[in-house]
Amino acid sequence: MKQLLRILLAAVGILAIVAVAAVVYVTTFLDPEDFKPRLTAVVEEQTGLNLALEGPITWSFYPRIGVSVEKARAWLPEQTEESAAFAAIDRAEVSVAFGPLLRGEIAVDGLTLDGMRLNLERDDQGEGNWEPLLERLSEHNESAAETVLAPASAGPNADAGSLAVVLSIASVEVKNADIRFRDAQTQALWRMQQLNISGSNVNPLRAFPLKAMFTLTKHNRLDAEVLERAPDLTSDINLETRVRLGLADKLFALENMALTTRTTKGTESEPQQLSLKAAELVARMGEQQLTIKEGLLETGLRNADNWQGSLALALAFGLESDWQAQTAQLKDLQLTGPDGLKVSGHLNIEQLRDAPRYRGQLTAAPFTLRPWLARAGVTLTTAGEAALSDVAMTSPIEGDAEQLSLPSLSLVVDDSTFTGELTAALNGSRLAFDLAGDQLDLDRYLPGEATAKQASRGLLRKAFAQENNTLVPQSLLSGLALEGDLSVDTLIFAGLTFNNPRLQLRGDDGVHRLTAFESGFYEGELSATGQVDATDSILEWALSPTINNVQVAPLIEAISEKEEASPLRGRFNLNGDVTSQGNTREALIGNLNGALNARLNEGAILNTNISKQMCELVAQLEGQGTLRDWHTDTRFERFDATFQISNGLVESDDLLITLPGIDVSGEGELDLAGLNFDTRANARLVDTADAACEVNPRLEQLPLPVRCEGNLGDERTEWCRFDREMFQTAVVDLLRNETGDRVNEELEERLGDSLDELDERLGEGAAQELRDGLRSLFN
Repeated sequence: MKQLLRILLAAVGILAIVAVAAVVYVTTFLDPEDFKPRLTAVVEEQTGLNLALEGPITWSFYPRIGVSVEKARAWLPEQTEESAAFAAIDRAEVSVAFGPLLRGEIAVDGLTLDGMRLNLERDDQGEGNWEPLLERLSEHNESAAETVLAPASAGPNADAGSLAVVLSIASVEVKNADIRFRDAQTQALWRMQQLNISGSNVNPLRAFPLKAMFTLTKHNRLDAEVLERAPDLTSDINLETRVRLGLADKLFALENMALTTRTTKGTESEPQQLSLKAAELVARMGEQQLTIKEGLLETGLRNADNWQGSLALALAFGLESDWQAQTAQLKDLQLTGPDGLKVSGHLNIEQLRDAPRYRGQLTAAPFTLRPWLARAGVTLTTAGEAALSDVAMTSPIEGDAEQLSLPSLSLVVDDSTFTGELTAALNGSRLAFDLAGDQLDLDRYLPGEATAKQASRGLLRKAFAQENNTLVPQSLLSGLALEGDLSVDTLIFAGLTFNNPRLQLRGDDGVHRLTAFESGFYEGELSATGQVDATDSILEWALSPTINNVQVAPLIEAISEKEEASPLRGRFNLNGDVTSQGNTREALIGNLNGALNARLNEGAILNTNISKQMCELVAQLEGQGTLRDWHTDTRFERFDATFQISNGLVESDDLLITLPGIDVSGEGELDLAGLNFDTRANARLVDTADAACEVNPRLEQLPLPVRCEGNLGDERTEWCRFDREMFQTAVVDLLRNETGDRVNEELEERLGDSLDELDERLGEGAAQELRDGLRSLFN
């Protein structure tokens, strides 16, 4: 046994002496510079690159065997040495472990690339300067590559000599790399600077850690660096993960991946932050498939113009994609953010490369929409401060790169629920909808007195980027194709209630038509057709309304700002045509023109009977009393009028009201801009009310003029009064010869309380004016 041990020790000693002698011989008698011609020839033969080794080649033997090359450059075959090199490196070093060599294995111990530079270019036709190089490399026998990369456990290969390469690199390091990509097709210059990559225990069998960091810049013109222009985009990128290689299956996997970016556009001072995490990312290069499990995309967006600080959004997802089949599935989507934002669903994408189309399902839990519109640059000043504070939706979703469709939408907006379908072009050129809702209080969403500056993208930008106080988005309407149907059980607009309103909108080439509008309206019906022409900057409007049998009492009470009972009742009817121009309330009123025909059926002035009062007045003048049982209201037998509208001024000269015993005709005008009005009416006594107030034929010709003027916002009791001057002028000649001084005494006695009620309806002192007027008639 001792003898055997001595033999082994002697053998080891001899081997050590031989190894030392070999090292001494190699370092003494072999110059590595002599290998440069052979190295350049091999590189040119294998790749076609023209290699220049400008620095020294050195090697080391302890504690590991290694070789290093400094200052190497390579040019493509069509390049000259005066041009920028396709690839260059300041220093490259590779070393192998000494121990595995004794076992017949080559184990790469370390690989270092320092100062690597690549210049990639793509021409106008989309061909890259690296493509011929890749084609040449692919021509080599794949079995040779498999032999080189085979693990030691596969055994020695005859073609590779007696040594097998073990791809288990203890350390891989890339330092200060710089990669340029000049894209003539898109006129963009990309640059990856300060690229540093480090990995340890790199092998094809087990996952190994990898870290990478670099700065990515982009210029939107190819000569930007020559002109010393600042980059249009700058992004600091960091990657930390574990890499798993499946070389036989052409598989590349990242485990526990964490990718972070910090991006600045142009000269923006606020960088945008983004991070992507995934439990596993697997790329199957042969099948061109990509899988991401438990992905999480987080952002910290900044926009000093629209919000303060960082806006945190998070998107959890899973991904299955097949590049060859042009399909992708986004699974378990969940987007979360501030103000209660939580959107979940899934998407399936087809024709991924050619013309992407997607379909899936989206659900948004209740959240506050108002602050999100503000972040999009749309500041709303709605009448209701809580408007858009509770929004939720669910729907299948489908579409492509040009439009989005929600074919079975269920939408909740505050107290309203809508169902139906909605389709919109992403550039704002088309909108189609067919929705049915339970209730809608439109007054809550009308703009306030001031409209903030609007700015956003796509559809939002066109819809809201208007001047202050505009009613509709002219820029959107001018290029919008519109097809909309809407029905609501109850609609509240301008304080008025519409029952079961249904409207139909159609539009194209800037002309949008209200093809149908029908609604129940205060126990009657309201319908209309119309259109708006938005082809020019000044909008042209046309409307043809029809009102049938609408109860005026509840309508007047709804319009009135005070909680007062309506003085009128009846069923109102109206039809006509109006036109206007502009896009503000003031412009529409000032340019309003047209004609309307109005009629009041079954009408009455409530809680007073003018016929009774006038009849009692006549009866008292004749020394008699009335015989009939009077109704408490003044019922209209007829109430008709035609209104002509010219530039916001409403005029009528054929107002006709027929009461029992009284005919009223008149004329007047109403300024819609200032709500000022001036109306003159003449009441004439006719012999139809009661036998006790039989009217003298001459008195039938006697007008009782009433003048109403003021503002619709004033107290109603101050509107109307008897027009004493007109009254005196009309009857003074008629009655002068038939009366005398006795009228002064009898008038006061006989009128009594009959005129007192007029004070309540026509204003304080109206009865006294009438009394004085009548007295003067008989003087």
